[in-house]
Amino acid sequence: MNNRARFTAHSASCYTNKFKQLNLTLLCAGLLGLPLMAQAEEITPTNLRLATVVNTQDTYHIAAERFQQLVSEQTDGAVTIEIYPNASLGDERTLLEGMQIGTVDMGVITNGPVANFVDEFSVFELPFLFPTSEAAYSVLDGEIGQEILAKLEDVNLKGLAYAERGFRNITNSRNAINAPEDLDGLRLRVIENEVYVDTFRELGANAVPMAWTEALTALQQGTIDGQENPVNAIHAFNLAETQDYLTMTRHIYAPAIFIMSLPAWNGLQEELQSIVLDAAKEASAHAREQNAIMEAEQLAELSEAGMEINETPDMEAFQAAVAPVYEKYGEQFGDYLPRIQEALQ
Repeated sequence: MNNRARFTAHSASCYTNKFKQLNLTLLCAGLLGLPLMAQAEEITPTNLRLATVVNTQDTYHIAAERFQQLVSEQTDGAVTIEIYPNASLGDERTLLEGMQIGTVDMGVITNGPVANFVDEFSVFELPFLFPTSEAAYSVLDGEIGQEILAKLEDVNLKGLAYAERGFRNITNSRNAINAPEDLDGLRLRVIENEVYVDTFRELGANAVPMAWTEALTALQQGTIDGQENPVNAIHAFNLAETQDYLTMTRHIYAPAIFIMSLPAWNGLQEELQSIVLDAAKEASAHAREQNAIMEAEQLAELSEAGMEINETPDMEAFQAAVAPVYEKYGEQFGDYLPRIQEALQ
């Protein structure tokens, strides 16, 4: 056999051996049930504490439970989410501060308190900015909303997704409200956020900023006359027991935000980060859907409980009264306000 023949025979033998080796690898993979691609990194057993200030009837809790379920399913139970409702770990400012230093892992937090940590979130709180929920979703889930969400990393927090508190409405125990003049002198609890305070002072109310946990006691004791919140919160906290009047002003659309401690986020495996992020987005969408489904039923139950509900207040008068708020804060948010207004047109 000449050299060329020997080389050809040797090459064929090598090819045959490699082909057999490949077949053996494929066969073993099939028999063992292993993926042909590299196996994903195994998820390390992890426990995350998720806190809210609401009770278990609230849509924040509904979102938290959905998140808990999704993470468990996606990790085959390796990751557990412990939910702490009813402000058991503190009010929303306390929760955010805890996340910054890593003593609280995550929470579903109302947008207003978040704005005290990142100013740009206050742009969403401007009165009568969003005409519909769908309009709000388009901004929050789009480029503008995601830019602002990313700014939480500058204060050692990680924004995951926008859930929903919803359109806020006024309740009180003093008198029916149809126009701004009906708010004159009303002692009204508002979120601890300057945009809220200035909005209701322009409307003529005596705006009293305080944490929600304190507000519930103040309403029961009569040290304040009213408050403003979406229907789901008014219903979940049985405010018909202390509040006789509900006015559907829909004056501010309030997001809620799935937020995580940045140190806790950075400590997660990359694959788990992806699972947590996707679960937060899906749980947020679920909360929005539940709000829409439940509102009509909740209004009916509030009415049956004795609340007098005004569904058609003088919206033009309310909108005109808050014009100074836009004059004061419009430039504070850089180009975010004009960008949002343009996106909504």
